[in-house]
Amino acid sequence: MVEAPVITVDGPSGAGKGTISHMLADTLGWHFLDSGALYRVTGQACLIEGVSWGDHAAVTEIARHLDVSFTAAASGEILVAYKGRDVSREIRTEEGGRGASTVAAIPMVREALLERQREFRQPPGLVADGRDMGTVVFPGAPLKIFLTASARERAERRYKQLIAKGESVSLPRLLEDIEERDARDSSREVAPLVPAEDAIIIDSTATPIADVFEQAMQKVRERGLNKAL
Repeated sequence: MVEAPVITVDGPSGAGKGTISHMLADTLGWHFLDSGALYRVTGQACLIEGVSWGDHAAVTEIARHLDVSFTAAASGEILVAYKGRDVSREIRTEEGGRGASTVAAIPMVREALLERQREFRQPPGLVADGRDMGTVVFPGAPLKIFLTASARERAERRYKQLIAKGESVSLPRLLEDIEERDARDSSREVAPLVPAEDAIIIDSTATPIADVFEQAMQKVRERGLNKAL
């Protein structure tokens, strides 16, 4: 049986992975996996259940039995629920990001969520957004993109997003958080944040999102992955 094709889009927080992945999935009519959401929900579930992120055994148990669901709102936004409780907003906060990065560094948690992620591979295809999609989860993907941008640029993007939501944030603090997360993600023992050897690296620091998308689509066309269009 021929497996459904996969496009992986990896990279650090704030590089634009989610936006590009959504655009690719919508254009191709493929399924979409936000792998980071699974780790964010795991971190949030720990807070809800009163489990410390440092208690690796308890965190792993939550990951193994993670009661998570994704639904599309009328606006097109993907709503995320844990045990039926909408946690979409909580998991997108800075604390949610720290929780995701912290629990993602636990090898047993990554192992517990591995098969859950692979279950998203369904016809006609899948666009997978994450940090180890091309290196660990879907190493045989026909197209792997690694999207990056400078830490300063990513901090400024996040700052503008949070200010637009009415949140009070500090740009220096955001930059510090991003640099700490980059260090933690790239140095962890299991599935560190690095480009796959055959990944196409795109730097979005000074490139408009439309141009980044066109670069990605050019690679899609080169590999014949848009034949269903």
